Amino acid sequence: MLNLAFDTTAQSCSVILDKDGTTIFKSVQKMDYGQAEALLPAIQKGLNDNALKMSDVDLITVCCGPGSFTGVRASLSAARIFELTGEKLQVTGVSAFEAYVQDLDIDEIAEVNAVIIETKRSDFYFQAFDVHKKPLCPPQALDYEALINNLRHHKVTLIGDGVERFLNKPSGLSLHVIRMEELPPIKALARCGADRFMKKNLDYPKPLYLRAPDVGGKAEFHGE
Repeated sequence: MLNLAFDTTAQSCSVILDKDGTTIFKSVQKMDYGQAEALLPAIQKGLNDNALKMSDVDLITVCCGPGSFTGVRASLSAARIFELTGEKLQVTGVSAFEAYVQDLDIDEIAEVNAVIIETKRSDFYFQAFDVHKKPLCPPQALDYEALINNLRHHKVTLIGDGVERFLNKPSGLSLHVIRMEELPPIKALARCGADRFMKKNLDYPKPLYLRAPDVGGKAEFHGE
């Protein structure tokens, strides 16, 4: 199975080609803008380097956010255009939250695994997962105090590109592992898509936009 995964939602244009679980091409170009323009050339290079065509691709795995409005739309638009031109091609969307938590090794897993993504505002994008990497709450935007309140009294692993800013203040949390990442992990994104493909549980990509009309809200999950 040939899986083409890509992400333009953060400060990069990330593309990976995965064949039956093996990476045959990977490109991560860090950039603040211009991701949409860089995406198609990166995909074409991956195909050319491996003597492949889009008709050889079985699955497109696309990051559906959260992130910049332009970046999210660029990824999803490209995925949908490719889908229209390929007879056998299937498409699935994976959130950056899912990719981050998928990237955690078994010894990094805690009671609560909090993915914290940078918003470039005063708040953070947040979603928590249990020991089985299952969601404990929906994706949302929360301010610092709301995040602390939701994670207090749990053993916590933190991962995401917002972790560094979140930990600029003393948290007082019981921390198991801290993973300060720069970008959503593209290999983990591809693994999420491949897993859905094998389980025949594809999720057609829809943009994940998060707004916080009340960033003091609660995630409302309960640790087991």
